[in-house]
Amino acid sequence: MDWFEAPEYWLSRFVFERALGVVYLVAFVVAWNQFRPLLGERGLLPVPRFVRMVRFREAPSLFQLRYSDRLFAVVAAAGIALSASVIGGLPQAGPLWASMLVWLALWVLYLSIVNVGQTFYSFGWESLLCEVGALAVFLGDARTAPPILVVFLMRWLLFRLEFGAGLIKMRGDRCWRDLTCLHYHHETQPMPNPLSWFFHHLPARAHKVEVLANHFAQLVVPFFLFTPQPIASIAGGIIVLTQTWLILSGNFSWLNFLTIVLAIFAFSDATLGHVLPIDRPQLVGSPSWYEGLVIALAVLVAVLSYWPVRNMLSRRQLMNFSFNRLHFVGTYGAFGHITKERYEIVIEGTEDTGVSEAWKAYEFKGKPGDPKRRPPQVAPYHLRLDWLMWFAAMGPPERYPWTVELVRRLLEGDAPTLKLLRRNPFPERPPTVVRARLYHYRFTSRAERRETGAWWARTPVALWLPPLALDTSGELTASATGARRRTPT
Repeated sequence: MDWFEAPEYWLSRFVFERALGVVYLVAFVVAWNQFRPLLGERGLLPVPRFVRMVRFREAPSLFQLRYSDRLFAVVAAAGIALSASVIGGLPQAGPLWASMLVWLALWVLYLSIVNVGQTFYSFGWESLLCEVGALAVFLGDARTAPPILVVFLMRWLLFRLEFGAGLIKMRGDRCWRDLTCLHYHHETQPMPNPLSWFFHHLPARAHKVEVLANHFAQLVVPFFLFTPQPIASIAGGIIVLTQTWLILSGNFSWLNFLTIVLAIFAFSDATLGHVLPIDRPQLVGSPSWYEGLVIALAVLVAVLSYWPVRNMLSRRQLMNFSFNRLHFVGTYGAFGHITKERYEIVIEGTEDTGVSEAWKAYEFKGKPGDPKRRPPQVAPYHLRLDWLMWFAAMGPPERYPWTVELVRRLLEGDAPTLKLLRRNPFPERPPTVVRARLYHYRFTSRAERRETGAWWARTPVALWLPPLALDTSGELTASATGARRRTPT
């Protein structure tokens, strides 16, 4: 079928698949480094306990059949290897069915991780990666033309991502409507980056321009993704520019990067060819069985789109919500509400001297701690524990029971948990008592920065978690004095 094939998007697919492979690679490396201390057999929220309580149909995953840390290592390693292979273009160079199987395997492996990841995998970009990965299965191999239906399904996903994010802002915090949200956001976002301090100190008028540009990019531009070229390419370029601005101003894991990857299908080969002069090979016709699968996919997406469309039109719009357990054809959005003040949990430990407590703070890799430490660049890498600590600072510890397990691991000196942190102030032996204090953080002014060299100014607010110690049986117990003498070992 001539209408089925879109050879003018061959280069777009070439770039898209390799870029998506990079995002997959980052996601599996993050899982390799962090999953076991967070969710493994001795994790803060152990997968074995989760799968005993949740049925397969509620959370489809390979780990529903069996979980062990060794099996997880196999899954993560396979994901890393397959991601590297698609970056190199190996599956795409093989038969059509082989390419589809590799993309299908990547989707199954990552979906299996997400569906047992609980709160540590509850971010919108997890569902987004699952949905993009599912569509990638049907992109074809290097010798066939991309199906025009899949090209538009990618654009439809990009539309839902951007337009849904725009709507949730307009319906959410009033500051999006009066153009003042970015007076706060650069300072209070989950994980500022090295440039966030500078973005925060832009003039108020510049912040309003930022908000207006965001509204235009998310509420107007997405409609032009479905127009003929070169208008669609212009729309894609605006989205790429907006996402690049977000990458420069903060750490949002791979959300912005994956959005840019999706926007690649807004550009035709005529546009991309100016940047990447790669010759297209002689293409062959698509087999009928493949065309049938793609048509069935398009029909399925059309049917499932009823729920996200209804959600976008609803006054009670949900943000980052999956309507099925496969995270397919969901609804997206971010920062419908902007926090106006920044609070941080600082975890401290002490070795009992019997006289006074000398508290030492644990440093996290990404989230603010030491006021003189410049916020680091982390994205597209994702520090899951750091992000969840930002959420935890918004409520009492009872809402975040995994924080108590984190304290237990610190008292035990658990090596895998300590690897999630930047600095362990007790390298010789673990502390006897650990507590958590809540601080109010704000960016320093230009004058304060020149005088003190600090990026942050902080003020203690309250004790967030009382001093805890391990008793002789290994159970957590409150420490009345804040320090308990250690029995020599």
